Amino acid sequence: MSLAHHELCFGCGNANLFGLQMELEPADGQPGAVTGRFFLKQDHQGPEGAAHAGVMAAALEEAMGMALHSRGVHARARRLEVELVADPPLGVFVRVDARVNDDLEAAASAREVGEGARQLAEARGFFERLG
Repeated sequence: MSLAHHELCFGCGNANLFGLQMELEPADGQPGAVTGRFFLKQDHQGPEGAAHAGVMAAALEEAMGMALHSRGVHARARRLEVELVADPPLGVFVRVDARVNDDLEAAASAREVGEGARQLAEARGFFERLG
C-alpha cells in the first residue's frame, strides 16, 4: 500500500514532475513508521553536482509527516532539525525511513540505495495538528 496525501504534493505527489515523487509505504505494517525511496534528479541540483540540501530536508520532512499520517494524524511541520552527513549525489535512489517518536515528534534518516550505501542525512521534526 503506497502512501500519498495528494497528487501535486512536492514530496509524494506523482503528478508533480518537479517534485520528489517519493514512494512511501508503511514499514513492517506498523502505523507510525514509513519506508520508501526517491530518485535524485538533475532538477534537484545544488552545489558542485550534489543535490540541494533543501531537497534532502524536504524528503525527510515528507517522510516524517507521512509517518504521522499513517497513524491518522494530520499535521504540519513547525520545526525541523536536519544533519547533512554526506553530500547526496545526483542520479541515485535514496532510501528514507521515518517513525513517530512521541505524539507529534518524529525522526527520519536517508541513505543511498545500493552497494556502499552511505548515510546521507538524519532529521527530527516537531509537528502541529491540523484542524
